[in-house]
Amino acid sequence: MAASSSRITRGVAAALLWLLVASSHGCCAKHKKPSSHKAHAAPVPYYSPAPPPANGTGSGWLNARATWYGAPNGAGPDDNGGACGFKNVDMPPFSAMTSCGNEPIFKDGKGCGSCYQIRCVAHQACSGVPETVIITDMNYYPVAPYHFDLSGTAFGAMAKDDRNDELRHAGIIDIQFKRVPCLYPGLTVTFHVERGSNPYYLAVLVEYENGDGDVVQVDLMESRPDDGEPTEVWEPMHESWGSIWRMDSRRPLQGPFSLRITNESGRTLVADQVIPADWQPDAAYSSIIQFD
Repeated sequence: MAASSSRITRGVAAALLWLLVASSHGCCAKHKKPSSHKAHAAPVPYYSPAPPPANGTGSGWLNARATWYGAPNGAGPDDNGGACGFKNVDMPPFSAMTSCGNEPIFKDGKGCGSCYQIRCVAHQACSGVPETVIITDMNYYPVAPYHFDLSGTAFGAMAKDDRNDELRHAGIIDIQFKRVPCLYPGLTVTFHVERGSNPYYLAVLVEYENGDGDVVQVDLMESRPDDGEPTEVWEPMHESWGSIWRMDSRRPLQGPFSLRITNESGRTLVADQVIPADWQPDAAYSSIIQFD
């Protein structure tokens, strides 16, 4: 009995120590590709709640906990990216208002790009004013059923004027959140052809979707080699990781490429021949489509 009690005491102590570390440093993935992190398990198990309501299906606030990581006024990870694949999240339109989400929010990558309002009222430095953040990364070590590991910028934004550092010093706080529509004024859905793409392998990052903000399916249509006209045949792309979708082929893929995207609400848009025949890796191609 004494040995069992000792093991329980050590387990509780280890859990408390981990929570202290998590509250000081945050819990997000440190690299872009989540495959390098899936071997890790959350040291403190939690009941996994249902995902928050999809955009437009619920208006109530839910309870969560928040931590922050990275530089106090930064965008989170050092590389300005994350497990969703978005780039330059320290710059507009993300403007460092970003967050990691645990699995009910991240949804194994399907939640990438979704937008949430967050607010805090429990700490004396909290303003209570809602701020909007975009999910750009995965949180593998949750400290609550719903856990936002925010950028330093987003965490501090919940504070009263000139009390940002005071709030960040708290490390871990109770917050409220709800799903809201994403808005990218003046921007259309953009497709970034990823590095490493070649005639037999095409990887595309999808970003800047109004409304749900996320994409649950991407389909590709090639063009005929003789006249460059669409083949009228859609082929499903496979989710590579985060918001990056890929097409593998045993023969050279023939552009221009049309892309069809489907969001969480089931709405579909088609970007006709948005990626030209002479496409280049590490290049972004803006469409003329956008969810309204």
